[in-house]
Amino acid sequence: MTKRPIYMDYQASTPVDPRVLKAMMPYFTEKFGNPHSATHMYGWETEAAVDIAREDIATVINAQASQIYFTSGATEANNLAIKGVMQAYKGHKNHMVTLASEHMCVIASAGACANILGTDVTILGVGKDGLVDLDALDAAITDQTALVSIMAVNNEIGVIQPLADIGKIACAKGAIFHTDAAQAFGKIHIDVDAMHIDLLSISGHKTYGPKGIGALYHRDDQRLTIAPQMHGGGQEGGLRSGTVAPALVAGLGAAANIAHENRAQEETRLKNMTARLLGKLAAAYPAMIVNGSCDQRWAGNMNVSFPNIDGTRLLADTRGVALSSGSACSSAKGGVSRVLTAIGVSEINAKATLRIGIGRFTTDDEIDQAADIIIKGLQGQKKLII
Repeated sequence: MTKRPIYMDYQASTPVDPRVLKAMMPYFTEKFGNPHSATHMYGWETEAAVDIAREDIATVINAQASQIYFTSGATEANNLAIKGVMQAYKGHKNHMVTLASEHMCVIASAGACANILGTDVTILGVGKDGLVDLDALDAAITDQTALVSIMAVNNEIGVIQPLADIGKIACAKGAIFHTDAAQAFGKIHIDVDAMHIDLLSISGHKTYGPKGIGALYHRDDQRLTIAPQMHGGGQEGGLRSGTVAPALVAGLGAAANIAHENRAQEETRLKNMTARLLGKLAAAYPAMIVNGSCDQRWAGNMNVSFPNIDGTRLLADTRGVALSSGSACSSAKGGVSRVLTAIGVSEINAKATLRIGIGRFTTDDEIDQAADIIIKGLQGQKKLII
C-alpha cells in the first residue's frame, strides 16, 4: 500500500473532525426530515438542529443566532454580500473598496458588479507585510462608498488584517464593512460588534467541518440592505432560498463549537510547531524568505520563498508532503500568485514559494519528517546557499 503524504495544506481544506462527523451522522439517517416542514416531528427535529447550529456559530463571533444565514460556502457568502449590497444600493451609492490580495471570489464578484451594475471599484494595494494601509483606506472611502470588503486572514500568506481599525474607519464614513473570514473563523478572536463588522463570510471546510456549507453573518441594521441572489421558497429569511441541509449545518455548528472552546490552546500549539519547522528550514537554507508579516499572522500558515530554487521541481521532489505553491484556486489555474505579486515578491521568487499549512491533526513527528523532506528537496538542486 502506498504511503500517503504528510498533509500540510490546511489552508486549502481541513479534515472533518471525528466529533463533527458524529454530530452529522443522525441527519443522514433516521433524522432525515426537511427542516422547513412545520407540521410534524421529522421537520421539527431537523429544524431544532439548525437552530442549535446557528447559536453555536453566532457565539464564536459575538452575534445573534438570527443574524446567521446558511449558504453553500464562503464563496457563495462573499458573492451574496458583495453583489447583494451593490445591487441594493445601485442608484444611491455606487462605489466599493477592496484589496489586491483578496480571494479570487471577492475580486471576481467586484468585477461582476463593475461589468453588470456599473460599480466603481477601488482595489487598494497592500504593503510588503500584506497589510492594508489604513490612511489609504480612509482616503479611498467617499460619500459614494457603499461597501468595504477586506479579508480577515489571508488564505495564501496568513496575515491578519486590523479588523477593528478597518471597521472603525468604514463605520465613521457610513460604509458597510464585509470581511471574508473563511480562514479566520474559530481561529482568531472576532467580535462583530467591537470590530464594527456588518457582514462576515464563513466556510465549513476551513474549520474542520464538511464541504458544501458556509454562512453569512448579516448585522441587523436598517441601513444594511442586501438583494438576494438566489430566489425560490424564501428560506433563510428570503436572503438565500433553498432547502437547508441539516447534516451539513449540524457539522458546521459542531465545528464552530469545538473551535471556540479550543482556540487559545490550539493557537499556542501551532505557534510552537511553526517556529520549529521554520527554524529547521532557515538553518538549512538561510536565504529563505517568509512572505508577509511575521507578527500579524495566523500561526498555522507559512508562506516561504527559496531564492535560486526551481519551485516546480521542489514541489515534485517533496511529494512526501502534501502542500502547495498558493491557493487551491490559483494552483488549479497555474501562473504566479496574485497575492505574492501584490506584496512585491518577484516572479522568480514567487515561483520558488511553498505554502505550508499545519493544523489540528499535525503532529511533532510530522513537522520533523516534513522538514527533512523539504530540506532534501532543496539540497537536491545543488544550489544551497550557506
